Amino acid sequence: MPNGQCRMLNPEYLLIAGAATVAGAIASIAGFGIGSLLTPAFAVRVSTNLAVAAVSIPHVVGTAVRFWTMREHIDRRVLVGFGLTSAAGGLAGALLQRMTGSPWLTIVFGIVLLFVAFSQMTGLARRMRFRGATAWIAGALSGLLGGLIGNQGGIRSAALLGFDLSKESFVASATAIGLIVDAARMPVYMAAMGHDMLTIWPLVATATVGVVIGTLVGRHLLGRIGEAHFRRVIALVLALLGAAMLTKGLLNLK
Repeated sequence: MPNGQCRMLNPEYLLIAGAATVAGAIASIAGFGIGSLLTPAFAVRVSTNLAVAAVSIPHVVGTAVRFWTMREHIDRRVLVGFGLTSAAGGLAGALLQRMTGSPWLTIVFGIVLLFVAFSQMTGLARRMRFRGATAWIAGALSGLLGGLIGNQGGIRSAALLGFDLSKESFVASATAIGLIVDAARMPVYMAAMGHDMLTIWPLVATATVGVVIGTLVGRHLLGRIGEAHFRRVIALVLALLGAAMLTKGLLNLK
């Protein structure tokens, strides 16, 4: 059996391929999920810092594919007011990421996501809408926290729930902002860990292919979700991610 084929049948590669496909599909529905699912999968093999940097490659490829298929739905007001400050915060978080490792950041991240999910489920979120300077502040804070933790998409989508957007505009705007954030943070990751990333290029390539396949599948599934149920789907995904991050942070305190 050829060496490349043996490698693809390795459980490690099957895990990455499966996680990447699911992550790409979820991201096409919720506007995030690639980093949230793939980073833990990579962290089984490599350090967390290297996992965050390596996942940025399939993340940017999958986000670019999703952007191209949904570009006509982007809300430019949200992109400018929220997206630019989110990118700036994400860059700052990426620069600080290697110097921080406190599990308390992960715990805060989990609590924030659980609160947002609870607000959506109970209707409290309908009273909270971001306008003007509030949108800029929300963008900067969500970008900074996401950059520090390495899961920017979850906290960004949580903040985007504060805008009155259709499901297509929500996902498209989150995707466009994600591309801006990727453009800001990837040079940092490449400069800091580019050599280490090259040592695991087969895993990165496997993840990239899986993400693209999942992205195309998820784009089709998004059209089948009713507008009335969309925000509940987002809230459920945020709740699952929040619970996972909170549990991880608490375990790391021991």
